[in-house]
Amino acid sequence: MSMRPGLVRLLMPVAAATFLAVALAIRAVDDGALRQYSGTALYASMVWAGVRFLWPRLAPVPAGLIAVVFCWAVECAQLTGVPAALSARSLLARLALGVQFDPTDLLWYPVGVLPLVVAHHLLRTRRPVAGP
Repeated sequence: MSMRPGLVRLLMPVAAATFLAVALAIRAVDDGALRQYSGTALYASMVWAGVRFLWPRLAPVPAGLIAVVFCWAVECAQLTGVPAALSARSLLARLALGVQFDPTDLLWYPVGVLPLVVAHHLLRTRRPVAGP
């Protein structure tokens, strides 16, 4: 049983906003490792919501792979210096593209996506509950 594409497109911006709110809340109360790594994982969660918004019928694993590969591409682009230059001029670019390559982030992106892939799979394969 799969959700209708219209419903997915309605829910994914809400999911992305929720992930962002959680990231900002953590950022407000912590300035250490929790802030760094949860922000990375929640960024990946927001990307997953974007993938689901764009392709609402996509199966769980391909949606997760696209999200993780996109995050890895953005992270690797930081090696060029272009994101840092854009981030110096724009807070939005800083939030979306980052500034500096961190190989640890490559490990945290799947952490933000994997639970969503599992939930997506479970929702997709659930059986309707029989009524009385």
